[in-house]
Amino acid sequence: MLIVGLTGGIGSGKSTAVDAFCVLGIPIIDADKIAKDMVEVGSKALDELAEHFGDKVLTDLGALDRQQLKNIIFEDETALQKVEDILHPRIKQEIQKQIVEATETSEAAYVIVDIPLLVEKNYQEMFDKVIVVDILPEQQIKRVSKRDNLSNEQIKNIIKAQASREERIKHATHILDNSESPDFLQEQIKSLHKNFLGLSKPQL
Repeated sequence: MLIVGLTGGIGSGKSTAVDAFCVLGIPIIDADKIAKDMVEVGSKALDELAEHFGDKVLTDLGALDRQQLKNIIFEDETALQKVEDILHPRIKQEIQKQIVEATETSEAAYVIVDIPLLVEKNYQEMFDKVIVVDILPEQQIKRVSKRDNLSNEQIKNIIKAQASREERIKHATHILDNSESPDFLQEQIKSLHKNFLGLSKPQL
């Protein structure tokens, strides 16, 4: 089974691509979901966050107050690194665990790991192939503005905080161009799916 990482900047259409692979019967490992599950009430990660930042990062019900944590990170440059030190080793371990489970239980030719911070957190070495969903920065701004009702300045700041388009492409083994129509993206995904099916076949 091929292990395939998939990433893309905000507004790139990464989720659309992931949904298309799911329709094709490919198992998906969702890094964002893993990250959210990692800080559920009673989790060790949440306890460690509360121990470091105090109960102010918790709601009255003991859940993570995400907005409060974002505020702390915004005000303190060292806070983000601490949050990442607590969460990312756990996230990486869970991704690896789910990859093993997929290889043992699924008959699919490959598995997709949907991971927004693939390049930023140097996850690329975990994968046989890396797919980048790519669009132009001006398209990102237009799409996110329409979707999330954020200002252009806010969107530009988010894009700036992520890996650059050039950096993502540098680590890609395959690029899905999402700058045109949805049908064009779907055609590329079907072609890539066929490619991966061929690569996963045992050599005679």
